Amino acid sequence: MRLTKSGFLLAALALALPLGGCASNSLAKKRGNESNRYVARDVDTLYNAANDQLGKRNYKLAAALFDEVERQHPYSPWARRAQLMSAFCHYLARDYSESIQSAQRFLAIHPGNKDAPYALYLIAVDYYEQIGDVNRDQKISQQALDAMGEVVRRYPDSTYAADARLKIDLVQDHLAGKEMQIGRFYQRRHDWLASVIRFRKVVDDYQTTSHTPEALMRLVESYLELGVLEEARKTAAVLGANYPGTDWYEQAYALIQRHGAPDARKG
Repeated sequence: MRLTKSGFLLAALALALPLGGCASNSLAKKRGNESNRYVARDVDTLYNAANDQLGKRNYKLAAALFDEVERQHPYSPWARRAQLMSAFCHYLARDYSESIQSAQRFLAIHPGNKDAPYALYLIAVDYYEQIGDVNRDQKISQQALDAMGEVVRRYPDSTYAADARLKIDLVQDHLAGKEMQIGRFYQRRHDWLASVIRFRKVVDDYQTTSHTPEALMRLVESYLELGVLEEARKTAAVLGANYPGTDWYEQAYALIQRHGAPDARKG
């Protein structure tokens, strides 16, 4: 499952304001061919060259030029902006690890800067963009969830918090889907106790996701196979109270009836 691409790009591009003077294409070419050679340039020329390469979608070269702004002019007011733009360019180049490192460095040096919320959000989006389907390890999904939660916790009224909240919901649904996949696997192996643990986690930790009704029904199945009829009945009652009329509840109710447990419709 590929999660939705972030919509923050325009806000970030607004950071790339040109300075006075003209960008130098020859500088950009020379910087690309002689990346290890130090050539002193004024801040206007460097920053505009970086901005020019960003506009041309030469993201890695743009990042290198923004880094050069900071390296050659560390005390310039534009050094901080260039540092954050470098992180943004690495993101556009899908070099997420470099983007995270650059944004984290910005936050370490400028924790109280007005662009700190954006830097933190960029880190969260870097993790978010790396989320794969539910068949893969979900460590990166948890990192994305934690990072998005940090944006909401630290900057709840920022322009990025609303989007972070939306992405938190999407990531939680994704993580719940992984737990469901593992739980079904244990059911196929008749490892009912292990399946209960997984489905219980969905109900307890991801109860607002789309997977909760099925998780409750699967819990009914697993409890019945374990012979824990009262727990199966209680779980079916919860399913009926919160998701009445769904196919998942009808399946759970039919299972309860077949196993001779008390009527789940009576709660």
